[in-house]
Amino acid sequence: MTTEAAAVAAGPSAAVTKVGVVGGGTMGNGIAQTFAAAGFDVELIDVSPAFIERALATIGRNLERVARKQEWPADQAPAILKRVHGGTNLDAARDCTVVVEAVSETFALKQQVFETLDRVAPQGAVLATNTSSISITEIAAVTKRPDRVIGMHFMNPVPVMPLVEIIRGLATSDATCAIVMDLAKRLGKTPVEVNDYPGFVSNRILMPMINEAAFCLMEGVATREAIDTVMKLGMNHPMGPLALADLIGLDTCLSIMEVLHAGLGDDKYRPCPLLRRMVKAGHLGRKTGRGFFEYAG
Repeated sequence: MTTEAAAVAAGPSAAVTKVGVVGGGTMGNGIAQTFAAAGFDVELIDVSPAFIERALATIGRNLERVARKQEWPADQAPAILKRVHGGTNLDAARDCTVVVEAVSETFALKQQVFETLDRVAPQGAVLATNTSSISITEIAAVTKRPDRVIGMHFMNPVPVMPLVEIIRGLATSDATCAIVMDLAKRLGKTPVEVNDYPGFVSNRILMPMINEAAFCLMEGVATREAIDTVMKLGMNHPMGPLALADLIGLDTCLSIMEVLHAGLGDDKYRPCPLLRRMVKAGHLGRKTGRGFFEYAG
């Protein structure tokens, strides 16, 4: 181990060797892959064996793609995948020192998960949430360890994007924040500490832009292709806002806008009616094959 690597390993998160990830969807399997690739043992927990099987298959495919691109040794990707253990019971978190929740963006579901994790996880374990907008303080309040609850908001796709937004709730301790900031660095990420306000920083800025792009489309200001081209070529964005919404999931975008609207009380955060209609129609973006754009397969 190099001197630099030894210094990182000796930081506040040095005792963290096993991590729980609750939710095996797009974000959850990406988080699990990222921890496993950094050398952690991972308990990946979801509600059914079918979901776990699908998540592990996705991680396997992603690792194979990276292995080909980066010319890894033949045994490296399988070794990383073996560090991820799937299960359907939150009791699997009983020996994890950090647990990251990555379930759907609804408070009721997160409340249920955190109440259970609070009972089964070790007393000193840190409970993190990957929520993109819901109050960390409100989530922490359903536990008996609010000082050990924190936001750890990864960006999609998790293995590629370098940022992790670290959100402190009202009761989050300095020690918990230090552990999670250091843990993110061990993953090769850049952690940025922010405070607990609706949408935090990332989605308070990003989602109104996406919402306004939807208004432009609904009002006939321009076509979907024109809107995205203006933002890519004119503002140097790597992806247009409508294509990005499809990648994120229109249901997730709508949920975040609703949190912003309710939490900040300003009509400038009112979700676009077109966005609502598309979610009701089941046109959620890439994951359903149709959103603002259409996707084969």
